[in-house]
Amino acid sequence: MREHRANRWWVLVLLCFSLLLIAVDATVLHIAVPALTAALEPSSIQLLWIIDIYSLVVAPLLVTFGTLGDRYGRRRFVIAGYVVFGLSSLAAAFAWSPLALIVFRAFLGVGGAMIMPATLSIIRQVFTDRKERAIALGVWSAVAAAGAAVGPLIGGAMVEHLWWGAVFLINVPLLVVALPLALRILPPSQRRSTHPWDALSAVLSTLGILSVAFGLKEAGYGHTIGRGPSALVFVIGVALLFWFVRRQRRLAFPLLDIGLFAQRGFATGVACVLLAIFALVGLELMLAQYLQLVLGLSPLAAAVRMLPLMVAAIAGGLAAAHLLQRIGLRATTSGGLALTALALAPVLTWGVEQHPVMLTVCFIGIGFGVEVALLAASDTIMASAPESRAGGAAAIEETAYELGAGLGIAVLGTITAIVYAPSLAAVPGVPEPMMAEARESLAAAAHVATETGSEAGPELLSAARVAFVTALHSTVIVSVVLLCLTALAVAILIPRSAQASEKPEQT
Repeated sequence: MREHRANRWWVLVLLCFSLLLIAVDATVLHIAVPALTAALEPSSIQLLWIIDIYSLVVAPLLVTFGTLGDRYGRRRFVIAGYVVFGLSSLAAAFAWSPLALIVFRAFLGVGGAMIMPATLSIIRQVFTDRKERAIALGVWSAVAAAGAAVGPLIGGAMVEHLWWGAVFLINVPLLVVALPLALRILPPSQRRSTHPWDALSAVLSTLGILSVAFGLKEAGYGHTIGRGPSALVFVIGVALLFWFVRRQRRLAFPLLDIGLFAQRGFATGVACVLLAIFALVGLELMLAQYLQLVLGLSPLAAAVRMLPLMVAAIAGGLAAAHLLQRIGLRATTSGGLALTALALAPVLTWGVEQHPVMLTVCFIGIGFGVEVALLAASDTIMASAPESRAGGAAAIEETAYELGAGLGIAVLGTITAIVYAPSLAAVPGVPEPMMAEARESLAAAAHVATETGSEAGPELLSAARVAFVTALHSTVIVSVVLLCLTALAVAILIPRSAQASEKPEQT
């Protein structure tokens, strides 16, 4: 173990590299969708599943694989995850149909869920010094958000110079290099096989989170959680999660230590992760559309415009470790959330005109602010759990991360659809059936504008752009309000001098 702790910074590099691949895959299709659609010609429902299946699979499996890693060894799950992720990437790159791509993306999610909880757990294992661990978590957190930010950049470059499948194929040679390194430098963890592992709890958590996430995603694309099959699935998911929580409280050796949520720091940290990622990922997808469909940028040019967010995220993650030590948990977390809200405010003044300087400033503020808040939250979450339950705590954080991403897209997507459709008035010369299609989305309006082949086409596209900007303003208002309320809650709930306490190891 001493040898692995001596190599702890190399271990951190490998873990961050692993996390980068997983985070990139979550957003790499945001800009690659048009090329993918032209190649495979998926239906609108199939395209929805191609984009969403990755997060929908990752989120419910994080709890299961996190606790299995605690029980049977985290290194073996990282290595197995590399194999699954690499083979799935190779298959997805050469998918021959929309259904095949959906299946392979689902297996990518399985591989990602095997790797992600172990990255945080191993950091907790090899970085025993609190100050060093804060720095390590800062790097980890920066890489997590930077991966989500750089995903569109990689996707834009691959699609523009190669083909859509290259966004997956690039993972394969990287994992071939990472696999032998993992076998050499990742530390073995103590196997916790003396306590029984409750399979029913694993099933309940997996099906419950998957069902709730599915219901929220369906709502985000125009299905109302109040009627129809999606409502039933959502209610079943809530019931399963309620059963899961009750079962954890009764078990002598629960799958997850639900009692961790009784600690103010842990519960607040999880809430901050969920809401910060809610704002970041949901708005990132909306802003990617804004850059391409409103400002008219190419995929690669749009991705380059989003690059400052990635750089600021890295800087924020590294700076947050020092801020946390100097000004404390409350000021670091609430300050990061408040900065993110402040950076979003200028978006409310944007229209269809170009504004490169202000756009860069806003992206820098968003990336830096979110990362500062995420670092403080991650430090609190991991310090609140004993080493033996670190996988479960990491799984809770990563589940909040994935659900925050899914919830952000679902909720902000719903708001966008609700505001966009009535904001797009009828355009003279465009038949009503075509107007109905144009009101589905800005991308659909651009397609209809091309199909009309008349002078009404440019007028329709112009009106659709204005309507989308109106919808974007609504999503920003919701995000700013949520961020401000969360910052206020942190300032009230967390004492000024709070330091997350190390929870003693339980045997």
